Amino acid sequence: MMARPVALASAALLVGMLSAPALAQAPAPAQAPTRPSYGPTITLEAAKKAGAGAMAEARKNNWAVAVAVVDNHGMLIYYEMMDDTQTAAATIAVEKARTAAMFRRPGKDFQDRVAAGDHAVLGLPGATPIDGGVPILVGGKVIGGVGVSGMAGAQDGVVAKAGADALK
Repeated sequence: MMARPVALASAALLVGMLSAPALAQAPAPAQAPTRPSYGPTITLEAAKKAGAGAMAEARKNNWAVAVAVVDNHGMLIYYEMMDDTQTAAATIAVEKARTAAMFRRPGKDFQDRVAAGDHAVLGLPGATPIDGGVPILVGGKVIGGVGVSGMAGAQDGVVAKAGADALK
């Protein structure tokens, strides 16, 4: 009767000893990337400048879009929608801007994670995992976000980047 528990314990000890070197060689889990800190909130004047930069890029390419600029807490500061922009773009632009500001990263980062199979991103409240939202950085700190919607995601991303770059 006693031989069986002793044999099982010995087998477990042997498995543990054999697998210990494998565990020691396992790669360390990847660390989360460092995100920029929040800075002071964007001013209305700066939000208008970011919006104007985005609208100039959209006009240059003849793309009908909605542009939203939010502060670093995701609150809408400036909004503009071109004539004949699809109706859904109105809300989507604001949500893309909020994602960029509140998560301190472009919405494209989330889009890429979903494309790579990380579907947990879809459960993050307030995350819109679509290209077209970028954080606005001044002095290396997030002061807001710009979101653009109306075209394909990559095109929206180009316009949003132009808006954020208008403050550099």
